[in-house]
Amino acid sequence: MSQPSVPLSEQIHTRLTERLHPTALKVIDESAQHAGHAGASASGQGSHMRVCIASPLFAPLSRVQRHRLVYDALQDFIDQGLHALAIELI
Repeated sequence: MSQPSVPLSEQIHTRLTERLHPTALKVIDESAQHAGHAGASASGQGSHMRVCIASPLFAPLSRVQRHRLVYDALQDFIDQGLHALAIELI
């Protein structure tokens, strides 16, 4: 769950590494690009994230099932205010 001293992007990276054992993973905070939009945070951080991920766990799954794994791993972040999550399967 959210740890105030650790950037959200790092928390998400750690969570996905623990749960999905990725072979490639990049977490990008795109919040500053969404300043003034719905759901944007006042700090300009932590509201809009992009995840680029590859995992051997994805092999037998459909695209929708792969996305669901990522969303399930990050659900508590979403519940705490993560407004937008873009997922790129690589």
